[in-house]
Amino acid sequence: MKINRKITNFLYKRKTSLKLGMRTSMAYESDPVRLVFTLSRYKFVAKMFDGLDSVLEVGAGDGFKSPIVKQFCKKLTISDIEIKNKMDFDQINFSKTKFIIHNFVKNKFKQKFDGIYALDVLEHISKKEEKLFIKHICESLKKNGTLIIGMPTLESQVYASKKSKEGHINCKTKKGLKKFLSFYFNNIYMFSMNDEVLHTGYDAMSHYIFAIACNKKSNLK
Repeated sequence: MKINRKITNFLYKRKTSLKLGMRTSMAYESDPVRLVFTLSRYKFVAKMFDGLDSVLEVGAGDGFKSPIVKQFCKKLTISDIEIKNKMDFDQINFSKTKFIIHNFVKNKFKQKFDGIYALDVLEHISKKEEKLFIKHICESLKKNGTLIIGMPTLESQVYASKKSKEGHINCKTKKGLKKFLSFYFNNIYMFSMNDEVLHTGYDAMSHYIFAIACNKKSNLK
């Protein structure tokens, strides 16, 4: 078989391989299929935020999936509360994305963004702290900005592992998430996802849910 050297040289133009962060490495090692549909959640956010000037991710982990969103918006900033995650991301930051350490339970971010998203984060925030968490995110969002929240449903937890349930302290039903966000936004659009399939089917059979919230209220609680 004759090898096309030009194509081969192009494919191997990068001299070194990207190093995965600790969280992504564990995910790929333990359940690579799950990594596939978590990546699809980021693609959904990316398409919803296509063309936005400034986007913020809350709870980025090691940031491995974040470049999917960066591909579609003009400027992406990602954040997390764990310094170790930032250290991991710094090793793979080929997109020159800014990573900040910030806790939205404690305070807002000074800069305001056109779009903010938090995937697999709210279910880890206690009910006692969830109002402050969302309030500070809203205060970091521009007047006409959009928030996307993605999280596993309360119904899905009967199938979750024991370890997963320990961290999932605040899962919600589809109606419950919409009701919660309605205190902060006038318009909320709900979607469901099972694995990598996005749909608007029967709520109770949804494993994962998205809320797209916009037109935020002025009297934040």
